[in-house]
Amino acid sequence: MKAVGIICEYNPFHYGHIYHINQVKKLFPNHVIILIMSGHFLQRGEASLINKWDKTRIALEYGIDLVVELPFPFATQSADIFAYGSISLLKALHVEKLVFGSESGDIEKIITLANTQLNNKEYDNEVKKLLDKGLNYPTSLSKALFNLTGITVDTPNDILGLSYVREIIEQKANIEPICIKRTNNYHSTKLDKKISSATSIRVALKKKQDISSYVPKETLKAIKPYHTIENYYPFLKFKILTELNDLDMYQTVDEGLGARLKKFIVMSKSYEELIENIKTKRYTYQKISRMLVHLLCNFTKDEADDMRKIKYIRVLGFTSNGQLYLKTYKKQINLPIITNFTKMNDMLSLELRAACVYASILDEDDKQKLIEAEYKQKPIMK
Repeated sequence: MKAVGIICEYNPFHYGHIYHINQVKKLFPNHVIILIMSGHFLQRGEASLINKWDKTRIALEYGIDLVVELPFPFATQSADIFAYGSISLLKALHVEKLVFGSESGDIEKIITLANTQLNNKEYDNEVKKLLDKGLNYPTSLSKALFNLTGITVDTPNDILGLSYVREIIEQKANIEPICIKRTNNYHSTKLDKKISSATSIRVALKKKQDISSYVPKETLKAIKPYHTIENYYPFLKFKILTELNDLDMYQTVDEGLGARLKKFIVMSKSYEELIENIKTKRYTYQKISRMLVHLLCNFTKDEADDMRKIKYIRVLGFTSNGQLYLKTYKKQINLPIITNFTKMNDMLSLELRAACVYASILDEDDKQKLIEAEYKQKPIMK
């Protein structure tokens, strides 16, 4: 059996994701499709609109064969760490190909840029110079690559794809990267056609607009009750105000950000307002959003240091083909395959903590159900 990998957050699952899956099936009709999926909290510092179990059900319904969770320490960090965790899982699962969305659709360009970054002192020095000027990391990365190659890379999926390709090379993974050109503008906030961006769908939800034409019925059902990271602000504000002198212990809270948190937390009336008050040219919206999620979930620097590598493969769901693939490769997979919580470890404990935080704003019945699912739910079978 052969496998092709997809890395997605599905926030929320929409027709563009169905297009992606169908394109993968056309390209590799005889391959098992393995999805590496973020759980309840995401790379941009957001709470998933749909819980991970419902996302798993939807993914299996639309053609994914095996859903594997990307653990919290990788799912909620920068593109480089997110890519490291994702590629580590695909490599461990002996996946042969990775298909990802791209604004440019130019895989050769992305491979060229990845090789430019690797073991290149000139590139490293260029990035350092730009950072020293006060630019943020994504901008410094883009400008440094342009200065060295004349090639522009400044769109989110191309930058993330670049991280994937660089990790494939660095990890010496036997994975062929393939990109599919996106059918919409990632930054678009308007619902202008059937395949609209996840960003535009989230904006529409915030404005209480009808999204029924832009997502499948399963997404529409799972997205209720609708909630976002904003709903967690009272918990976050309480935590910050009661730990003002200990904020630096949490992951991604550096000295400058800790000071800005102390300065603006009292006057900020919402999650959004706090981020806008804190952000600067160097501290981007997404960097701050991730930091706040780490605070919200008590994710410390010490924990992050202990969780630099993937420790297991946690299966959230599979089809019969996905199950057969795991059985076929079980002896060749060098990481424990987790299907329940019979053996707890630090990373699984963190997932339970994140699930408790995610569930905290739900009504009592839904809260109990979701928390219990974290240690009782077996892989969903389709």
